[in-house]
Amino acid sequence: MSNAEMNILVVDDDPAVRDALKFSLELEGFKVHACRDGRELLAHGALPDSDCIVLDYKMPGFDGLSVLNQLTIRKVVAPVILITGPITENLRNRALRAGARMVLEKPLLDSVLTDKIRELTY
Repeated sequence: MSNAEMNILVVDDDPAVRDALKFSLELEGFKVHACRDGRELLAHGALPDSDCIVLDYKMPGFDGLSVLNQLTIRKVVAPVILITGPITENLRNRALRAGARMVLEKPLLDSVLTDKIRELTY
């Protein structure tokens, strides 16, 4: 599957981060939809057709782990990459148990996110 055929959902409550992630992934040729929080993601019509979800952990009210639990309940099969500030081993373990396929630390430098998306989807 080429990048142009892949639908990526990006979820981050920080508009600057969300827009930067969307822009950088679109430059790589991905089709990207950005959501401002977990509730918007869960209401998104393209959720079942997404190829990968990039999900922020620290969001007000409904954090990334809560969203992961909802994705599991809804049987969403797209791999989820959880992104966050400093990662503790406890958070990494909790995220992986909740269904994240990968946990990455912000800031996401160079092509690390694109490389990981490709790794999980090809």
